[in-house]
Amino acid sequence: MKIVIAGGGTGGHVYPGIAVAKAFKKELANAEIVFIGTPEGIESRVVPKEGFEIKFIRSEGIVGNDAYRMIRSAFKLPLSMKDSYLILKSLRPDVVLGVGGYSSGPALLTAFLMGMPTIIHEQNTVPGLTNKILGKFINIVAVTYFESVDFFPKDKTYITGNPIRDEILRGDRDRGYKTLGLDRELFTIFVFGGSSGASSINKALNEALVYLEDFKDHIQFLHQTGEKDFDFVRGFYNARGFRGTVIPFLHEMADAYAVADLVVSRAGATTIAELTTCGKAAILIPYPFAAGNHQKANAEKLWDLGAAQMILDSELNGSTLSSVIRHLFNDPDLISEMEMTSRSIGRPDATKKIIELIVSLVKSKKRGS
Repeated sequence: MKIVIAGGGTGGHVYPGIAVAKAFKKELANAEIVFIGTPEGIESRVVPKEGFEIKFIRSEGIVGNDAYRMIRSAFKLPLSMKDSYLILKSLRPDVVLGVGGYSSGPALLTAFLMGMPTIIHEQNTVPGLTNKILGKFINIVAVTYFESVDFFPKDKTYITGNPIRDEILRGDRDRGYKTLGLDRELFTIFVFGGSSGASSINKALNEALVYLEDFKDHIQFLHQTGEKDFDFVRGFYNARGFRGTVIPFLHEMADAYAVADLVVSRAGATTIAELTTCGKAAILIPYPFAAGNHQKANAEKLWDLGAAQMILDSELNGSTLSSVIRHLFNDPDLISEMEMTSRSIGRPDATKKIIELIVSLVKSKKRGS
């Protein structure tokens, strides 16, 4: 079977695609999998590192950009569809899976016009504009949340959950303490803002340490900063005398989740999927400029269920963040309840369900041809 996976721009779009690709290779050793992305997106670095081929198209996001970029992006659409056509014509895949991001829309639309089997996966509670439009044309829509079903034709929409990499489930607490340089006796707070970090979270943490001075002997931090803020963040931990590990980019995510007693993070769909599958208590700080404000919807869902606390980015500062950290640290029973609730809504079988849909679609198309 030959599969094209289109999407990228952020880790939240790329990693679900990689999860599906790896699972396919495990199930079908002879499966041929090629990604379509953009040279500027994180996929250009991550996909080859994971051992998969990637081809590039000229594409940019339209929603949420300034007027100049919106116009430029619109003018690039015909180019991105031309690039997609040449790639798809050359590969002749059995199916094209779109996982969101700049390159997903042009590739899926082109595949549909070429008569190829198509499927999209919508990770967020509120779908983006591109997927809402594509959902009317493509063969199958896989969604993460029940709330998303109403945005798509019900006869071809399936609830699967959000696929995560299999290795996320193989984290080892003991190994994590050792490889990440952490003290197993301390309460561990894992802070990250996505693959590129989050400056507002980094700055709020700097301020929060002032309010957490009396906790210095009881807590430690594992903090993924992003490249830009690394020196700044490392400097304020050293200046305040708090223990932990500061790193620009963390590859050992499974072990990081394993050692975490509490997570402070954004609320992207992939992050939510990983948190719930691993059953982690979290303080979620939605990225305020996400398309359609979907991160706020993601965070509110977990907050309403009791699986997480939420602080809006507009209300984020050292005082608000330290207050929630202090509250949770002093109430281990509440953390345990949040962990149980989080785990109860995780979907560790999401990848398997999407693969079943893909295989079923390809078989039905072959029978009909």
